[in-house]
Amino acid sequence: MKTIKGPAIFLAQFMGDQPPFDSLDHICAWAASLGYVGVQIPTWESRLIDLKLAAESKDYCDELKGRVAAHGLEITELSTHLQGQLVAVHPAYDTLFDAFAPAEVHGNPKARTEWATQQLLWAAKASRNLGLDAHVTFSGALVWPYLYPWPQRPAGLVETGFAELARRWKPILDAFDEQGVDVCYELHPGEDLFDGATFERFVDAVGGHPRACINYDPSHFVLQQLDYLAFIDLYHERIKAFHVKDAEFNPDGRQGVYSGYAGWVERAGRFRSLGDG
Repeated sequence: MKTIKGPAIFLAQFMGDQPPFDSLDHICAWAASLGYVGVQIPTWESRLIDLKLAAESKDYCDELKGRVAAHGLEITELSTHLQGQLVAVHPAYDTLFDAFAPAEVHGNPKARTEWATQQLLWAAKASRNLGLDAHVTFSGALVWPYLYPWPQRPAGLVETGFAELARRWKPILDAFDEQGVDVCYELHPGEDLFDGATFERFVDAVGGHPRACINYDPSHFVLQQLDYLAFIDLYHERIKAFHVKDAEFNPDGRQGVYSGYAGWVERAGRFRSLGDG
């Protein structure tokens, strides 16, 4: 039986312009002071990692690991949540998601997809250079706007969307396979992979690819009213990473799962955090 190590912390939500959140050394010292022993690094944050250099240089990766280890921490995974999101974007979201990409590809969906794909390919090599066996990301979305079956979806629309999603991800999965690294999709509303059924559809579309895995985060399932324990029984062989955060679902006579376009704090289903939980 494997023993869970930790705790570790995903640094993306904490990076900022003020110490201790403004550099790798500062934020690692902060995390260690709170009792964390691992960090998950967002690769779009250049103050934490040079992703291209990490893909090209084992020496750079050894130095990076050493800087983290100096604070009593280790790198648990690299993350490409934002880049993975941009592998597949429905045109309705082009303007919103351009904010996640460099300015030179804004307004150019094809160039944005190519940029995102290259980021994932670098992440595969960087993960191996860092000695990591798992990587966390988002799938992106082509059919999310058609989630609710009204108006009735044309026959084959969802199948066509997942076939295209698989076409874009298959070379990326192959690249990770060459490096011996699992791609762990965080199943999240707003992505085409948001629950077990959509994950199964994707795995089928990529021919059962062994590197198509899951970053298990039950908070997203609470908000969907999905049985997050039964999920483990069904997909445990594909779960290779996990996130832990608190969520609650308190429906009333005014709102339920869809939450009436309310802000996060006013939603029936929301994440809980210190100060508002």
